[in-house]
Amino acid sequence: MLPRLLARLALLLLAAAALSGCPSLTQRAGLPPSVDRAETLERSGDAAGAAGVYEQLAAENSGADRNDLLLRAARAWLAARRPEDAARALAGTASPLPPEQGTERALLGVEVALERGQAQAALQQLSGMAAPRSAAQAARYRDLQTRAAALAAAQHPGPAGLEPGAHIALLLPVTGHAAGAAISVRDGFMTAYFQAPPEQRPRVQIYDTGTQSVAQALAAASRQGADFIVGPLTREEVAAAADFPGARAPLLALNFLPPERGTPAQFYQDALSPEDEARLAARRVLEDHHRRGVALVPAGDWGVRVLGAFRQELLSGGGDLIGTGTIESGRTDFSAAITDVLRISDSAARHHRLESILGTKLQFEPRRRNDIEFIFAPAPASIERLLRPQLRFHYAGDIPTYATSDAFEPDVRANEDLDGLMFPDMPWMLGGDLAEAVRAATREAWPSGGPNRGRLFAFGFDAFRLAQALRHDGVRGNISVDGLTGHLSLDAERRVRRALGWAELHNGELRLLPAAAQ
Repeated sequence: MLPRLLARLALLLLAAAALSGCPSLTQRAGLPPSVDRAETLERSGDAAGAAGVYEQLAAENSGADRNDLLLRAARAWLAARRPEDAARALAGTASPLPPEQGTERALLGVEVALERGQAQAALQQLSGMAAPRSAAQAARYRDLQTRAAALAAAQHPGPAGLEPGAHIALLLPVTGHAAGAAISVRDGFMTAYFQAPPEQRPRVQIYDTGTQSVAQALAAASRQGADFIVGPLTREEVAAAADFPGARAPLLALNFLPPERGTPAQFYQDALSPEDEARLAARRVLEDHHRRGVALVPAGDWGVRVLGAFRQELLSGGGDLIGTGTIESGRTDFSAAITDVLRISDSAARHHRLESILGTKLQFEPRRRNDIEFIFAPAPASIERLLRPQLRFHYAGDIPTYATSDAFEPDVRANEDLDGLMFPDMPWMLGGDLAEAVRAATREAWPSGGPNRGRLFAFGFDAFRLAQALRHDGVRGNISVDGLTGHLSLDAERRVRRALGWAELHNGELRLLPAAAQ
C-alpha cells in the first residue's frame, strides 16, 4: 500500500509542478477579437480598446473587409482623440476603394487634420472632394466644412494668417468671458454661410477680440483688405469700434451704441434688444385698445431700461401707466410688490379701518383696483414662471398680461403656469418656412446634437444675411431681409429694426396671435 500511495503522491507533485509553469487557472484568458466585442467596447466608452480590436481583426482579413475594419479603427481612434493612430489605420487601407468607402476615408482624413489642428489642410482636402451622395456622409461633409472654416479663422486672427484680399471680417470674443455667446453667434453665421450657394460665399476671417483689442482687430482687418466688418459683440466693444480713429470698411455692429452717442459713418447697428421688444409690447397694448395699466419689472438695470422704453412708447401713443413695481430676482415670493401695484393692500387697510369704526368683525374678500386694463410683466423665464401664478392668486389672472420674449423658453411642462401670457418673438422660436428649413439642415448636419442653437445662433445667421445685403452698393440705405430673428430693415439712424410675430401660451404651448386689430 505504501509504495502505491507514494507513487500517487509523486504524480500529484509532478502535475502541480507542471501547472505552476502555466498561467493561473483562476486568471481570465484573453477573449478572441470580434466585431461584437469591439462594438461593446465602443458603447462602454473604451474607444481606444475598440480601435485595437478592429485593427487585430483587420490583420486577419483582406480586401474590402480589411478596409472596412481599418476605417472602423480610424473612427474609434478619433473618438479616443488619438489622431496619429487614426492616420496610421487609414494609411493601411488598400486602393482602389468602392465609392462609399473612398468617401469615408476622405472624410476621416479631414477629421484627422482637424484633430491635429491643421485647418488649412482640412480645407484643401474638402475642396478636392466631391459632395457625398449619401445623406449621412453629406451631413458630415457640411459639418466638417463649418468646423474647418471656423478653425482656420480662429487660428489666424492677425495679418499673418490671411493673404490680403477682399473678405468679411467677423470680430467676436471667441475666447474669454463672452465666449459662449460669441461661439453661438459664430456658429449661426457660418451655418448661413454654408447655406448660401458656393458662388455667393465671400471669404470670411474671424478676429478674436478676446485675445486682442477691438482697435487691433479693426486695424488688422483693414490691412488685410476686409471690405465689410461684422461685429464686435459686446456693448463695450461696440463703443470701442465707434471710437476707432483709422480708416475701415463698412461695419455692422452686433449691439447698439448708447442713445446719446453719435453714430460714425458707415456704421450699422443690430441687437436683440429688450428695449425694442418693450416698445413693441406698448404698441400692441394700444392696438388691443387698452389704455390704463400697471407694470412689474425686475429690479436692476435691465428692468429700468425695459420699463423706460415701454413707458415712453405707451405715453406717446396716448396710454397711461398708473402703477409700477419692482420684483427682486433673488426672491420667490413677490406678494408685496403685487399687492402694492394692484392696491390690494389699500383694500385690506379700508377693511381694517371699517372694523375699527364699527367695533366688530366683518366678512372680507380682498379686491384689486378695478381700473387696470393691462399688466406689463417682462422678466426672464425663471422669474415669469413664479410671477404669473402669483398674479392669478392675487385676483389678476383675467387681466391681459404682456411680456418680452425673455419670458419664453421652449419647455411645455415648465410653461404650463404661463397660460395667457402674450409676448413678441422671432420666427426661429415661433416657427416658419425659413426656420423649419434651417432646423432640418442643422439636424441633418448634427444628428447627435451639435452647437447651441438658441436665439444667438439665429442672430448670427441673420448677421451673415445682413452683411451680404449691406455689401452690395446702392442698397445700404434700403434693405429688406427675411431672417430667423424677424423681418429686417434699417431705420434713419442705420439701426436694424425687426418685425416680430406675437404668441400666447396656452397649456404650455405656443399659440400664434393674429395681427392686432386696428
